[in-house]
Amino acid sequence: MPTFVHTDKCDGCKGGEVTACMYICPNNLMKLDTDRMKAFNQEPEQCWECQCCVKACPQQAIEVRSFQDWVPMGGAAIPMRTDTAIMWTIKFRDGGVDRYKFPVRTTPVGSIDPYGNKPEPGDITAQNLFTETGDLPVIS
Repeated sequence: MPTFVHTDKCDGCKGGEVTACMYICPNNLMKLDTDRMKAFNQEPEQCWECQCCVKACPQQAIEVRSFQDWVPMGGAAIPMRTDTAIMWTIKFRDGGVDRYKFPVRTTPVGSIDPYGNKPEPGDITAQNLFTETGDLPVIS
C-alpha cells in the first residue's frame, strides 16, 4: 500500500520550498500543495513503500498501510527517526504495543574512510579485482 499523508498533522515543513518527504523520496513522488501547505504523494501507484518519507517526516504525518502478510489487518508498524536512532512501534491487532530502538549510526558523521586499508589502484587491464593482491593463476 502506498504512503499517505495525514493532512491534520502535516505542516508543509513550516513553509520551506522542499519538504523533508520531498527531499528523501527516492522515486520523487512527494509533492507540496503550496495553496494548503500540505504534502501529498502525487503518484501513489509508483510508491515502493520504502518508508523513507515516513521516517523523515518531522510531524509523523506520513503513514504506510502495511501488507497483511507482515502486519495483519488492524496492526501497524510505525517508524520514528531521530539523529541517533530509529524506533519502530509495532501495534498488534489485540491492542498490544512493542517498541524496538536501533542506532542509525555506529560511528561519528564523517569519520568513515571507505578506502582506508585498501591497496592502491593497480593496472586497469589486470584481471584482479580492486581488493585482490598478487597475480591470479593462469588457467589454460
